[in-house]
Amino acid sequence: MSILVLGSVNVDITAYGARLPLPGETVHAESYAIALGGKGANQAVAAARLGAEVALAGRTGADGFGRMARDWLAQAGVGTGQLWEDAEHPTGIATIGVARDGENAITVVGGANMAIGAEDVARLDPAFATAKVLLLQLEAPLAAGLAAAAKMRAAGGLTLLDPAPAPGAAFGAEVWTAVDAMTPNESETEALTGIRPTDQASAARAASVMTERGLRIAVVKMGAGGVYWKAPEGEGHVPAFAVKAIDTVAAGDCFNGGLGFALARGDGLPDALRFANACGALATTRRGASDAAPTLAEVEALLKAGQA
Repeated sequence: MSILVLGSVNVDITAYGARLPLPGETVHAESYAIALGGKGANQAVAAARLGAEVALAGRTGADGFGRMARDWLAQAGVGTGQLWEDAEHPTGIATIGVARDGENAITVVGGANMAIGAEDVARLDPAFATAKVLLLQLEAPLAAGLAAAAKMRAAGGLTLLDPAPAPGAAFGAEVWTAVDAMTPNESETEALTGIRPTDQASAARAASVMTERGLRIAVVKMGAGGVYWKAPEGEGHVPAFAVKAIDTVAAGDCFNGGLGFALARGDGLPDALRFANACGALATTRRGASDAAPTLAEVEALLKAGQA
């Protein structure tokens, strides 16, 4: 199978401490780490670690962070032939605080990610010809993502949009019909629909709002509450896996990487969502962003244990 990811590449600088600081407060952390991040890179690594053939398209700066990111991606088995070096903008970075209970706070500086444009999409025609699934996020310009989605649809593939970080303004009508599926979490769902999904009933209402706007597949993520989905073939709830979370930083990215992987190999939507739930759950049991992505064997073991 082949997956194309168009999106962000960051270097994450993460501080781990007892709790997150309040506004205006300084707290002492216990440790820190520097690692690969960015929603595009995280999703690409998550799919590659499961065994997919993955190409990541985007931009890094012509700087030390960019070279580090490219090396990490190559080591993870992600194709970087469509990851271009931008001499005018720095590599994106994220500063992250993680508390002992797994909660996090993140500040992102987009840098070269925000310079991704139509010329980058135009260079991807060979990748569209072979990819089955395109993964998009909102850490790169939406216009470029929509252009890529149009090419993916013309090539017969499927586009998944993770609307994260939460959009600051309502999507135009063209967004809902341009992509095949969206996978918002609770805050993103509220930003998109005005409905906070606190249970299955409210998640179902939010999913209906999204499909009424023209979206084909709505997937509402509720963390420990599982996911609620609505699609032309039906709708339903997929429970979450009970795990001990220590770091939730890349759980959503691993979910999306897993969902793309499962759909690309031909799984039906409910099974693909259960697989994605397992990927996201396992990611919360270890620290890091892309480093937290599980292997296929780990996911299959959790799926088997969940059936017992």
